[in-house]
Amino acid sequence: MKKSIRETVREAVEPTITGLGYDIWDITYSKVGADYHLEITIDSPEGINIEDCEKVHRAIDPILDECDPIEGFYYLDVSSPGVERELRTEEHIRRSVGERVRAKLFTAKEGKKVVTGIISAFEDGKITITEADGEVILTQSEISKLTTVFFDD
Repeated sequence: MKKSIRETVREAVEPTITGLGYDIWDITYSKVGADYHLEITIDSPEGINIEDCEKVHRAIDPILDECDPIEGFYYLDVSSPGVERELRTEEHIRRSVGERVRAKLFTAKEGKKVVTGIISAFEDGKITITEADGEVILTQSEISKLTTVFFDD
């Protein structure tokens, strides 16, 4: 079975990135305008600054050149997930228990298309979000976009 670009890139660079003291938050490969971009988003408990991104970029660039996981030209971007980050995986959700989030839903639940509150639990694929007026339990399949919230609208 052929590995995806994300899996191949992760296997190639993760030991180096973790060795530098960072975690991989996400890896995306996409077309932006006419160009292709491989974006590796890194995180750490202390946060990420531009120097961290530059250090990781310099460390993994030769590794990616050697393993050549992508045919053709692409731009390598190393970035921080930011304070308001999208939670796309179960690991992202697990790491965000206790944080304030906004869940945009595909269809309304209990009369709401948007749920904002604290992730109070994540068990058996169910996300419990505690709002001011109670708890809402959601599955990932009900959520079109889940992000942490730093600034309230």
